[in-house]
Amino acid sequence: MKRKVIAFGRYYADFIASLTQKEVLKVKYILSLLETENRLPTKFIKLIREEVYEIRINFNNNIYRIFFIFDEDRIVVLFNGFQKKTQKTPASEIEKAIKIKEEYYEYKRQHAD
Repeated sequence: MKRKVIAFGRYYADFIASLTQKEVLKVKYILSLLETENRLPTKFIKLIREEVYEIRINFNNNIYRIFFIFDEDRIVVLFNGFQKKTQKTPASEIEKAIKIKEEYYEYKRQHAD
């Protein structure tokens, strides 16, 4: 299996720009698994709600999350990412991801021609 991984808007690019080179390499490794593997353990991905998933990345005692969706079972659309500092994923970050998902589908509808 080979999924196409795309980013919507600047959210993902802005997040990646905030990371060190080694952290970026770890993110790219997890994304490569998402591109090629049929199933990944919850160590790496988890369904949050409303078809929004999170990629889970641990590196040097830091925890990072990147939200995404599957679009047509093949395209992974990356949204906002953040460094997790509490036990639970902040509701504000989840709401932001859901809002971005809605923006993505609206953009897709407008550009379907």
